[in-house]
Amino acid sequence: MLEKLNRLTESHGELRAGRGMLSGVAALFLATLCFLGVLAFHFPEYLTTPQLRKAYDVEVLRQVMFWSMVVSGGIALANVVFSRVRWLSFWTFLLVGVTLALGGHKVPVNDFPDHTPYIGLDWFILDLLGSALIFVFIEKLFALRRDQPIFRPEWQTDLQHFLVNHMVVGFILLATNLLVHQLFGWAAKDGIQGWVQGLPFPIALFLIVLVADLVQYWTHRAYHEVPALWRLHAVHHSVKSMDWLAGSRQHILELLITRTLVLAPIFVLGFSKEVIDTYIVIVGFQAVFNHANVSVRLGPLRYVIVTPNFHHWHHSQDQEALDRNYAAHFAFLDHLFGTAVKADRVWPKDYGVLGDYVPNGFWRQLKFPFTWKPDA
Repeated sequence: MLEKLNRLTESHGELRAGRGMLSGVAALFLATLCFLGVLAFHFPEYLTTPQLRKAYDVEVLRQVMFWSMVVSGGIALANVVFSRVRWLSFWTFLLVGVTLALGGHKVPVNDFPDHTPYIGLDWFILDLLGSALIFVFIEKLFALRRDQPIFRPEWQTDLQHFLVNHMVVGFILLATNLLVHQLFGWAAKDGIQGWVQGLPFPIALFLIVLVADLVQYWTHRAYHEVPALWRLHAVHHSVKSMDWLAGSRQHILELLITRTLVLAPIFVLGFSKEVIDTYIVIVGFQAVFNHANVSVRLGPLRYVIVTPNFHHWHHSQDQEALDRNYAAHFAFLDHLFGTAVKADRVWPKDYGVLGDYVPNGFWRQLKFPFTWKPDA
């Protein structure tokens, strides 16, 4: 059974309905998140994100865990009754059983010290569950490439990037805040910040997205035009299939550099917490949605707002798309600066780095910028 599980995690392709694989994988997925969730309940000071602790309702999370265990166990039981993928049901029952043995959704959360080192296990669980439920559904409903399976080639690499980049959220937040304050603290002025905080919410929201996207545009352009920076950014471009998980493939150094530079003007201008929180929601959604396998263009609005169609071109190997479409939110920036793609067809053909020289695998991609020899 362990060998079968290893083969499953190392494979890719379509899960055919009617054989129990689709439901079996879904049950195992929920059971795995429940097991990780009970660990977070036991060690909240080390496995949960302080910012999220203040935002979510623990009782609601307990109910989510309870019903996830019920659904997971119920699906596994049905597969056993109908003699379908019983080996998958075994692993599901095992994880649900261990979760229950550890206290399940009833684990008490007592007072614990603040300011402890932590990894963002809760952020990983919630984001993976939410993103999978929302974007897999959207991709099936509005699929661009209908023959592309959920478990497409190299999904394991992108899931590892997703896991690591979520787990080190504490380090990223700490590092970016330190860098922003140290490098740009001198530029923060009470007068400017007071004026920005006095703006009506819609205007302030438009301004923060515009300012952030201007910085992101030129930073992104530098990643393509400066060879040393391209070494980092090539990792992101190496993905050959576009879907909701593809955007997670990003070198951690690029993540740190980009977030520091984008957060700098937000810190200097002093936007209110409400505006920043809304901006974070917009960024989080677009970062996933614009990589998704969905056929969305938005008509004339595609010249104003970045859509999946716009960003898919940025990831294309097609000649007319190389070093184009840098904006993350406002497509008009590329039209303004002359870097918008001009093509005679609606969608690109192939994705990935031209020449396909970036290796697959998380650890190989982590080392790639420091080991790549362009003339090799």
